Amino acid sequence: MKKSASVAVAAVLLVSGVSVASAASHMSSRSGNSAETSDKLALSSAQQKSIWKDISSHAATQSAPSGFNAAVGAAIPDGVNTYPLPRQAARDVPAVKPYRYAMLQDKVLIVNPSDRKIADIVTK
Repeated sequence: MKKSASVAVAAVLLVSGVSVASAASHMSSRSGNSAETSDKLALSSAQQKSIWKDISSHAATQSAPSGFNAAVGAAIPDGVNTYPLPRQAARDVPAVKPYRYAMLQDKVLIVNPSDRKIADIVTK
């Protein structure tokens, strides 16, 4: 009887340990490893210049759909492709790492990937 009780306790501890480890892993991936995004991102002038330098030289400019006016908080149309920010841009300005971007009309649109709303606009 003692042996079966020990096995049962060990099983409970094992399952609890896995659950705690799983929860801790999930929490660290939500808070520590991936930053939260929002629909507004206030980049400094220096950060905007850095992003422009890192993206504009190799980004393909897309044509804006007729009637679309890029503005912070506006959702980008479905036909506009977004891309992950280059590693260099994310290193230079860590706040933009979880965002995506699109290049329209000589503007870099920093886009919240969860709702496709423009969080910031970077120009020359």
